[in-house]
Amino acid sequence: MEYLSFFTREPTLSERIWTTVKYPINVFHHPFEALLSLPALSFLVIPAFSSYSTTLNFLFFYMTWAILIRSNPPLQVELIGTLAIRVLFYLLPSACFLAFDSAAPQLAAGLKEHGNHALPMGEKQGGRAGRWWKITLISTANVLFGVLLQTAIDYLFTRVLRIRSTLKITTSLPLPWSIAKDVLLGLLMREVLTYVLHRYALHESTSRLAKWHKSWQHSVLAPFSFVAHYDHPLVYLVHVFLPIYIPAVFFRFHLLTYHLYLTIVSLEETFTFSGYNILPTAFILGGIARRQEQHLMGSGEGNFGCFGLFDAVVGTTLGEDLMDNVVDEANEDKINEKTGKAKWMKKKAPKKRTSDEEEDGNGIEGEEEEAEMPKRRMRSSHQSNGKKSSNEKRSEPDSDEDDKLRKKTAITLKKAKGKPKRRSDDEE
Repeated sequence: MEYLSFFTREPTLSERIWTTVKYPINVFHHPFEALLSLPALSFLVIPAFSSYSTTLNFLFFYMTWAILIRSNPPLQVELIGTLAIRVLFYLLPSACFLAFDSAAPQLAAGLKEHGNHALPMGEKQGGRAGRWWKITLISTANVLFGVLLQTAIDYLFTRVLRIRSTLKITTSLPLPWSIAKDVLLGLLMREVLTYVLHRYALHESTSRLAKWHKSWQHSVLAPFSFVAHYDHPLVYLVHVFLPIYIPAVFFRFHLLTYHLYLTIVSLEETFTFSGYNILPTAFILGGIARRQEQHLMGSGEGNFGCFGLFDAVVGTTLGEDLMDNVVDEANEDKINEKTGKAKWMKKKAPKKRTSDEEEDGNGIEGEEEEAEMPKRRMRSSHQSNGKKSSNEKRSEPDSDEDDKLRKKTAITLKKAKGKPKRRSDDEE
């Protein structure tokens, strides 16, 4: 019966760590079993392919989330969810951008802000034997390092210190208002922490961290997506991990809120460091990408924050200010809308003249008429001369008959003048 006690006993610490580490490997080797063990598909399948109302979808989502938390260790759910978000929204898009840059360099150079200089495998960055593979490997390793460090901190809090977890992992769901509020506060606090740590610990300092930051990330000629997490591991903790994780611990995000917050951060890092001048939301990401490029490719004298908001407040913005970018993007959107409407109206209806154009048109028509008047006079004179010449060519008997008719008409006119005019009956 000793073998039964082996299966019924509580697992040791090493066995729990091994199970947690082994689970991502099982996801790749046995994906269907992993998906069946975690009801993850129902998060997407039920709302997308059902005709139920919003209340029923929310009920199904709550039931799925409750089953997920009760049937799996909360620490394991946090680890798998955080790793999945980092892979889906940062590593995979960054790898796709890198593959596109290498497969179609001419097309990619046309989309890059700095052209051929920004290609990861371009001649300026060493070609295919350059540093792109080193940057990719170190960036991926730093992402995995951050996920494991987050899991280790939660394990320390819950299993060793026996206190509550850093994140709120419960079966209850957060309200939409609380999700929006926590995400907004987290992004603002991340902006402030990034500015302070980036400026005073990595630039305005003579420490070893500042030297590593300058020789690692600032040695890249032009950014691409993997550069966002490319740095010395200790510098990565100060520059990237702590500004992301501290707001979640300080406000104690719900796990779903933290995953949404991490998704936004991952997408922002992917697109702002991509180097492309065509972005999904140019109104927001366009200015952020330009400020990150100016900091990275410059001497690092400004643009220390993530979005540039705190730089605008303190006055360390390089290039255009944050409000200038917002105004420029808004004006460009208005111009594009107006030009699009004008093109549509041209196709839909004929062009209408304005009052100024009508005055100009009337002036032009008057000038044309004045210019044509001498021509008309010349034509009429030619026609009258032609009539006179034709009359002169008439025969002399015809002229005698005309004289007789003229005399008769003159006599009748004299008689008519001499007689008094009679009133008609109607006039009386």
